[in-house]
Amino acid sequence: MILLRCDATTVANIRLSHSPIMEAVTWLGLAAGGGRHPVFGDPGALARDALGAAEVELVTDLLPLDGNHYTPDLLTPQPRPGSSGEALEAQLTDLAETSAELVAQQLGFAEKHWRRPVSPRVRRLAETGRLAGRLAAGLGTFWRRALAEGWGEIEALADADLADRARLLATRGVGELLATLDPRCSWTGAAVAIDKPFQVEVNVSGQPIVLVPSVLSWPKFMIQCDDQQQVALYYPAARVGVRARRDPAELARVVGATRAALLADLGAPRSTAELALRHKLAAGTVSYHLGALRRANLVTASRDGRFVLYQRSAQAEVLLAAS
Repeated sequence: MILLRCDATTVANIRLSHSPIMEAVTWLGLAAGGGRHPVFGDPGALARDALGAAEVELVTDLLPLDGNHYTPDLLTPQPRPGSSGEALEAQLTDLAETSAELVAQQLGFAEKHWRRPVSPRVRRLAETGRLAGRLAAGLGTFWRRALAEGWGEIEALADADLADRARLLATRGVGELLATLDPRCSWTGAAVAIDKPFQVEVNVSGQPIVLVPSVLSWPKFMIQCDDQQQVALYYPAARVGVRARRDPAELARVVGATRAALLADLGAPRSTAELALRHKLAAGTVSYHLGALRRANLVTASRDGRFVLYQRSAQAEVLLAAS
């Protein structure tokens, strides 16, 4: 269990914001590692061409390309409060201005997680105080070459999620909002709890926590907390991947429009709260339809800690393929 211990100041400063720099880091990691996004697919020629720039290549030295999942907090400073249009430049500035002491601390965290030293060029640039500026230049170059052209779609998905979560925050409060980010995330009344098979407790009293919808790291849920002044929870933006394999009208004629939409979205395990948010339905309505789908053997249910996760059955896969 990861516990982020909070005080009143932390709770008062929990906020929602998109992080362009995290999207850039994620897309760069996919391009450098030969990966594919489950919805957007291959990062493409623009991303691969950008890898040839020396400043971009340097960033890959700090990406977990060997099977390890840890990325140094250094690369992804919290988005500042304010306009999303200014977010990337502000984050690049904050990265470039990272103190030498904090850079050294972050490299130490990376070496501990990776169980290996950072590359000689990263160490050399850190010792001369030039690493942070070079990393910021690299991420800026990669964003301009690989992401700027299609940024509108990414930003629109993130903005739609932020609007949905803001309404939930206004009507249901912080605890309910946290519970929709991921089935493993909850509010205890004194801490943000993330259900993990290990025990970590971090005191973030006096510091803000930023809740960040991510499009390009979808469907992952990630916690950034090594730097207690840069704590962020990166959760999958809700509307990414809400796509049926065939014309949804065909399946809707079999099971009804709402159940067809839920089935199309249950290729991955999801909780009632997540489905309600993704489809703009009341939780009770989702539960009603899931019950009917379970009785028809179209949905299975499994428990993950305190949560019940639903996923479409093999029988539903056949129905989808035939629709």
